[in-house]
Amino acid sequence: MKTFTLVVGAVYGLLSVVLGAFGAHAFKKILSVERLESFETGVRYQMYSALFLLIVGYILKFETPAEKWISILMIVGTFLFSVSIYFLSFSEVWNANLKFLGPITPLGGLLMIISWAMLIFYFLKHKI
Repeated sequence: MKTFTLVVGAVYGLLSVVLGAFGAHAFKKILSVERLESFETGVRYQMYSALFLLIVGYILKFETPAEKWISILMIVGTFLFSVSIYFLSFSEVWNANLKFLGPITPLGGLLMIISWAMLIFYFLKHKI
């Protein structure tokens, strides 16, 4: 789980830099300002999550279910949050009705919040 967390953190970081570059250059020409801002929010939170995963990947020993869930919730939450924002940002460009993804974004955010809360409790319990 430790290696998986570190690899996903690195992949999320890599993809956020690539997507951020596209957002700053190529996507400026095809997305409205509002959609581009949403896209950039997804990229920003993906990078925050990448750093989170890299840090917890080094700090946690992944010996308990709680430690594993800290990682799993952040990985899944980030995917749901950021990917749903990416797709919603392009819904007009693709001329697709992707409104069903709307509730997915806050669900992903909730999972990320729970992961952060679990990390706080972990630190308090272990007095790190």
